[in-house]
Amino acid sequence: MNQKVLELWPELLWINDLDLREKTARTWEIALDRSVLSAEDLNTIPFTLLVPNLKVTFMAHKRAVVHIARDAGLKCNEFFGEDLPVNMDVLISGAILADVGKLLEYELKDGIAVQGKYGAYLRHPFSGVALAEECNVPPEVCHIIAAHAHEGDLVKRTTEAYLVHHVDFMTFLPFKDRLK
Repeated sequence: MNQKVLELWPELLWINDLDLREKTARTWEIALDRSVLSAEDLNTIPFTLLVPNLKVTFMAHKRAVVHIARDAGLKCNEFFGEDLPVNMDVLISGAILADVGKLLEYELKDGIAVQGKYGAYLRHPFSGVALAEECNVPPEVCHIIAAHAHEGDLVKRTTEAYLVHHVDFMTFLPFKDRLK
């Protein structure tokens, strides 16, 4: 596993399935190789381009989503058990990979992250799935990537996809709604 990716994502070690952990890390390695953004940029650029002057970084938001989704999954398993089982490896991998496609969607203009030409045509759920499939990430994780944003409103989400979707939006919408 690439040391730079592990430094970005110490949460990779929460994935018990070593094959899935490696495929999740490899997806990030490929995304970083193809992106104009560096690992360092991800700790400085805002997590969304939809909120002006946002100070919360891409990695702060993404890691928060992973942590909150994991906690929610653990509580679902604790309280609902076999009635609503959550596959924690799938959940964590999907949360880590949900926005990996943004690395292809963004460009830097004078040091500021903006939506690039690629991103104008293909939003990150699509490019994220393409990157993950290239690394043989299983379909239940690719489903989370595809369904975490509004594009997923048209499909039946798995429990894990619902958790990532709602955690992502509950940590985004309050920032967006402050603009109103």
